[in-house]
Amino acid sequence: MNTITDDALARRLQAGEAFFGAEADRIARLCHRMAERFARGGRLIALGWSPAARSDVRHVAVEFVHPVIVGKRALPAIGLAAEGGSLALQVDLIAEPGDIAIAFGAEDGEAETLAGLARAADRGCLTIAFGTGVGAEWEFGTPQGSDPFVRQELVETLYHVLWELVHVFFDHRGLLEGRTERRVHDTGASSFLYPFLAETETDLEAVVADVRESVLMKADEVGALRTQTLTDNRDALVAAAAAVRACFDAGGKLLAFGNGGSATDAMDAVADFRAAPQGWPARPALDLTEDSGILTALANDIGPEVLFQRQIIAYGRPGDAVLSLSTSGGSANVILALEEARKRGLVTVALVGYDGGRVAAEGLADHVIVTRSQHIPRIQEAQASAYHVLRELVESGSSLSSQQT
Repeated sequence: MNTITDDALARRLQAGEAFFGAEADRIARLCHRMAERFARGGRLIALGWSPAARSDVRHVAVEFVHPVIVGKRALPAIGLAAEGGSLALQVDLIAEPGDIAIAFGAEDGEAETLAGLARAADRGCLTIAFGTGVGAEWEFGTPQGSDPFVRQELVETLYHVLWELVHVFFDHRGLLEGRTERRVHDTGASSFLYPFLAETETDLEAVVADVRESVLMKADEVGALRTQTLTDNRDALVAAAAAVRACFDAGGKLLAFGNGGSATDAMDAVADFRAAPQGWPARPALDLTEDSGILTALANDIGPEVLFQRQIIAYGRPGDAVLSLSTSGGSANVILALEEARKRGLVTVALVGYDGGRVAAEGLADHVIVTRSQHIPRIQEAQASAYHVLRELVESGSSLSSQQT
């Protein structure tokens, strides 16, 4: 048994229960307010300054614009991060009065983020932020004492839940148009996401109560999935951390990649290795999803299946390590990259969902961590716990073996 992974799981379960138990009603009501704005043509403006906040900015934008659930509409979302310069100036140029602004990093007192958030409020945006006393209309304070990785995981679950449940109110158009008449609806192909909402009446409080229950259900689901991921894969995580640490100690680097939301998780993992908020030593890591010029050139001239393989060829050296993230375990560009990395003598670590897909079935990585779910948002949330715990274990160094019995 490894006490680090046990403690990491306990911290996450306690924080998740406390946070969503306290905030479920407000989250449900915020979904209604956001749906009102979207129904009137508003957009989601995500903003953040630090590398870690940037990963959340990109993640929330891709979730809203590219819904992975069949039957869900694409909703307009724009990400504003440090590469665009002053956040306040970007907000001033882009945001409109009917938009929604969600800020990442305000709880850390990032001056650029606070300035951008204030400008969004001045522009008439509905404002959302994490932390308290940061100037947003909707503020969500994470549990006191929770570590930075746990807080980020709560934030990721929260914006996934907002994305999933804002759609409920589109099935109750009267609630978005100021009407109060009752109407029967059916959530159709997406009803498996909203078991409380089939054939219900559309008065606001009844719908909010049902959405609140769905928030709590989703929080319970991710808690169970984090338990499965960190418990079933404990030995794999410990072994992967030891292998990655050995690479760093020998002068190697980490290469991380994934697609879509998994690409943004790769961004986050690289940010955490380069500059962990806990103050751990900076570790050399490259984000293979970062350079849009390289990605678009490869996709256009050859095809998307080589996006990461060609970069492994360019950057990978014996003694390096790879961290791949895939919810399916079957993405062609992930598989080709893992195969190339193995040919070149790189250590390979894969975080995969569902049943592990081809990556697990064919043993395409040295260390495979399987999150057993078919629900993509929950997979990504549990995978965030996995790579955060991996990061923590890397810094345990030689104490890893002494903590196992």
